[in-house]
Amino acid sequence: MISSTRNPKIKWIRSLQGHSSVRKEESAFIVEGVRLVEEIFHAGWDARLILFTDDLSDRGKNILDALVQRGAQSEHVADHVIRSASDTQTPQGILAVVSMRKLPLPANLNFVVVLDEIRDPGNMGSLLRTANAVSAQAIFNPPRNVDPFSPKVLRSAMGAHFRLPIHNLSWKEIRKRLTTAELKVYLADMNAGAEYTSADFTQPIAIILGGEAQGAGVEARSLAVDFVHIPMPGDSESLNVAIAGALLLFEVVRQRGG
Repeated sequence: MISSTRNPKIKWIRSLQGHSSVRKEESAFIVEGVRLVEEIFHAGWDARLILFTDDLSDRGKNILDALVQRGAQSEHVADHVIRSASDTQTPQGILAVVSMRKLPLPANLNFVVVLDEIRDPGNMGSLLRTANAVSAQAIFNPPRNVDPFSPKVLRSAMGAHFRLPIHNLSWKEIRKRLTTAELKVYLADMNAGAEYTSADFTQPIAIILGGEAQGAGVEARSLAVDFVHIPMPGDSESLNVAIAGALLLFEVVRQRGG
C-alpha cells in the first residue's frame, strides 16, 4: 500500500491534475470516481495507472479488475493519499491516469461546434455534454479556451470526452477544415442576425459559441457567414453560454427531425 503523499506516483498525479502543460507533455489526464472510470473502460480508452482504496465499492472493484486485465497498473493507497491526489473533496475510492486519444473525425462533416474564449470549466463541460447529447460530430477547440481535459471539465462533461471527437486546432486549421467540408458557419451573438429558430440548421453547419465575458473573438467573427441570436424579452444582459449553447444545439436536432 502507498502510504506517503510524497510517493513519486502521487506527485505525478498531482502535476497532471494541476497543469495543462503536464497533461500535454505526458499525453495523459485524470478521471475520478466509479462512473467515469467505467466510461473509459466501456469506450475502450486505456488506463495507465489506477489508485484505489479499501472502501472501494464492489462496482468499483469490478471495473478495476477489468482494467487491470486489460493492462492497467493498479496501486492500493491509503485514504489520505487518494485525498492528496484527488481534485475533489470526497474521492470515491478510485482514480485513474488515462492515456490521451484523439477520436477521428467523420468522413463527411455536417454538424460541428466551435468553442471560443470559454474559460469556465463548468461551462466547457456542460457544452461538451450537450454536444454529445445532440450527436454533434466534433468539437473544434482553438486556443484561449480552458483545457477540455482539466479535472473540472471532465467531471462536468460526464463521459462526453470518450465519445465526442475534441480537436485542439489553430484558427488557420479550423478555417481550412470548415472550408473543405463546405459548412455554413453560424455565430451566436447577443443581438445580431436572425432569431435562431428561423436559421436553416438542416444544411451542413458549424456553430460558433463565444465565451462568457465578451463573446466570440475576432478570429471567430471573421469565420462567420451568418449570425443568430436568442430573443430575451426579459431584462437580463445575457444568457450563460452553456444554456445558450443547449438551446442552439437542440434547435439543430429539432429542425433535423430529432
